[in-house]
Amino acid sequence: MYKFIIKVRSAVLVYLTHKVALPFLKLVRKPKPFPFSREQLLQMPENTLGKKLIDMLEEKKLQLLPYYAKHDIKHIILGYDTTDEGEVCLQCFMLGNRHLSFPVAATVAYGFFTMPEHWSAFVKAFERGKQCPPIEGWKWFEILQEPVYELQHKVDTANK
Repeated sequence: MYKFIIKVRSAVLVYLTHKVALPFLKLVRKPKPFPFSREQLLQMPENTLGKKLIDMLEEKKLQLLPYYAKHDIKHIILGYDTTDEGEVCLQCFMLGNRHLSFPVAATVAYGFFTMPEHWSAFVKAFERGKQCPPIEGWKWFEILQEPVYELQHKVDTANK
């Protein structure tokens, strides 16, 4: 029964994220589409953010979604997996990092209501976000050529 609940919980999270939030955000925010193709990312030097992005997407068997790449980039820089727990941790980090939006609030609330076994990880991610300087102003598509460890260091150094 527990496995069934986790499967349903995961399906609902994916549905809310990809079928509700993403289309809504495209209408409201009118984001710029991701300016790189899969092939261009594959050509980037090893250990750059762009190369790590395409490597992660291929490893996880995920598509490069033109309006979702910024979110996937945050997974790499912040080190949160693309699992249900990792998705909610990423949004808890963003909330702690002073970024409040409907998708952030909805994902955090959904995680706290449906994933009590991960509460401590969510709180830890929130606290980490509070300690880090705001990252929302980063030029996400301009940093793809930078070494990923330098970007992760910017986040990690702020937490010490």
